[in-house]
Amino acid sequence: MVIAAPASGHGKTTVATGLMAALAGRGHTVSGHKVGPDYIDPSYHALATGRPGRNLDPHLQGEHRIVPLLRHGATTGARNADIAVIEGVMGLFDGALGTAGFASTAHVARLTATPVILVVDASAAGRSVAAMVHGFATYDPQVTLAGVILNKIGSPRHEAELRSALDGIGVPVLGALHRSEHVEVPSRHLGLVPADERHAESAAVLDALRSWITTGLDLDAVVRVARAAPDLTAAAWNPADALRLAIGTGREVGGLDAIHGADGHRKARDEPFAGEDGIKPPHLTTQDSARPVVAAAGGRAFTFRYRENVELLEAAGVDVVDIDPLTDEALPDGCAGLYFGGGFPEVHAEALSANAPLRNAVAELAGAVPIVAECAGLTYLCRELDDLPMTGVLDATARMTGRRTLGYRTATAVGDNLLARDGEQVTAHEFHRTQVTPGHGPQPAWQWASSSDGFAGPLLHASYLHVHWAGHPHLALSFAAATRKSDPAS
Repeated sequence: MVIAAPASGHGKTTVATGLMAALAGRGHTVSGHKVGPDYIDPSYHALATGRPGRNLDPHLQGEHRIVPLLRHGATTGARNADIAVIEGVMGLFDGALGTAGFASTAHVARLTATPVILVVDASAAGRSVAAMVHGFATYDPQVTLAGVILNKIGSPRHEAELRSALDGIGVPVLGALHRSEHVEVPSRHLGLVPADERHAESAAVLDALRSWITTGLDLDAVVRVARAAPDLTAAAWNPADALRLAIGTGREVGGLDAIHGADGHRKARDEPFAGEDGIKPPHLTTQDSARPVVAAAGGRAFTFRYRENVELLEAAGVDVVDIDPLTDEALPDGCAGLYFGGGFPEVHAEALSANAPLRNAVAELAGAVPIVAECAGLTYLCRELDDLPMTGVLDATARMTGRRTLGYRTATAVGDNLLARDGEQVTAHEFHRTQVTPGHGPQPAWQWASSSDGFAGPLLHASYLHVHWAGHPHLALSFAAATRKSDPAS
């Protein structure tokens, strides 16, 4: 099922997360999915389900991968999920601007033939809610609106009035959730606070959400909505298969596998690719061959990382070892590569700076092993972040600003570098309030429109852009190949 809303702020995340927890509490194996590039909501999904949160984004991954990635998320793990809950983004029909709703929640619902449950904040309305729900139910005949959840109900009388108004429009009310001070999730400048940053508090909120949902929703009716979804026949996405395809039959460009047409939709396209130097087909290496070790930043400061990126590296023969730059003072023995994803380093800048042993270890490896950094990782590689010393890998400084930079990008590689070849394109997402000065090095990582971004070279790729490697598996191949060349054990 898809959990959607008329707009942001209606309670999608609290309802979706609470629903996952409530269904899991009833014995279901639940997989959680998020429409769009968001990292934070999936962290709450993971807490509620005990499985990695997954993203579904036609812009980042390509339309034809959405069903395979949905199935991958639902079938990876000790047990296959019997219910997949997909949390939407923004309003149901809101997508990339100028694209007729490309990458919207409705777009993903259509691609996956998934019934939609609409969460409506009814705190400031009465019978008018029925008119709004009627409009959402009839706006797009290809989207099945299977029910509505009334959120932030003020009183039993308020609930009765809403149910009476909705009786005649053919959209069943699946539950009514009364206002509760115990189900608020703290937020900060880029959205919700990641669950990993406040695990104990998040667990307490999750218990409150589970009780709130169990009390207010008809869970049997919700399960019936999910069971009404048609079977999906496309094979589940598999990281090893994705790498084999990238090696053997086409250099996929997630992005490059699809380009926007005049109507905002994209057509599949593959281009010849002879393979990366030093790369053997995944899982075809000999059993006694050493696997390079890549240290990947985690912990409370680096919570943004797509799970599929790690799965692709692992399928390419790399061991990914988590490190916490807040507390770990050394890198893993034999470290052959570094991967710094996104997060909130500006919130933890003092603690990051105070961990001088790890900062120095990263600086010492720079130039000897490949380093990939995205957004927060970019700022950690700078000399300073808000006047506090960082690693100094980059001759640049980073600073928090009052300006939010946000949007989808289609970016082009500027010259050959660690991850990409000159002229290759990727589809990406940018989301930050920091500013790096200078904004790019002598060789930028990416270029789009009139913007140049990041720092790149044979052993470096640092940029503000987040790229989902399921849409661009050749990036994982390139990184893996570079780690093999730098691996002390090779």
